[in-house]
Amino acid sequence: MLTIGSHLSIAKGFTAMGENAVKIGANTLQFFSRNPRGTKARPLDEKDIAGFRQICEENHFGRLLCHAPYILNACSADPGLRDLARDTMADDLARMEYLPGNLYNFHPGSHVKQGADAGIKMIAEMLNSILKPEQHTTVLLETMAGKGTEVGRNFEELAAIIEQVDLKDKMGICLDTCHVHDGGYDIIYHLDDVLEEFDRIIGLKRLKAIHLNDSKNPCGSHKDRHEKIGEGYIGAEALIRITRHPLLCELPFYLETPNELDGYAKEIKLLRNA
Repeated sequence: MLTIGSHLSIAKGFTAMGENAVKIGANTLQFFSRNPRGTKARPLDEKDIAGFRQICEENHFGRLLCHAPYILNACSADPGLRDLARDTMADDLARMEYLPGNLYNFHPGSHVKQGADAGIKMIAEMLNSILKPEQHTTVLLETMAGKGTEVGRNFEELAAIIEQVDLKDKMGICLDTCHVHDGGYDIIYHLDDVLEEFDRIIGLKRLKAIHLNDSKNPCGSHKDRHEKIGEGYIGAEALIRITRHPLLCELPFYLETPNELDGYAKEIKLLRNA
């Protein structure tokens, strides 16, 4: 069965978020660890989390994906901002121990004219300072579209980060379909070639999750603007093929399309019934 969910708000608590996932036909979900444009996190409520875990168990949810705030930049030129990214992610990983065995995803960051090699080194240093042998969460680097000075614009940069991380068994990749498309990877007509390249450079064993999004822009645009399924340049047919591909179909898929709950429900139904 296709494991698919959407990005849902934690604003009203974990249990409410789980109930919304069930309402839209999802069997997994993604949520922000805290304010996506800030660092403030709501206090943990163990009763609320227990209710959420019960919903996940009763509805046979796949692995959950927690997303770090967008504002974090592990390779900023400002050491204070690098410290903020480190401290926030360390706190997130401690909080994720209340939901053991799941995934934590973050945007690698922007090197801000320091150069990709310097950015890669700083990101790896941060990961080496926060990853712990005893943690139960796999940390994912997200594939990026390559706008500005983003690190992670290609598979080589992501592989270089992992190569410098000590606890490699705690690391994985989240492939964002909009991002790789906008980054110049032809997942519409040459998906097998893209996956072969990913396997050669990073290794498919590292691929743990997929953000399933259409794109408002053509392949190679480096824009990063998500679109609803079937309304962008990637198209529903290509995205459905991704969910059915034998190398990908066992992974969890998370929608980050510009939708409300009813829109996510329609997309989940479309993808399940295709």
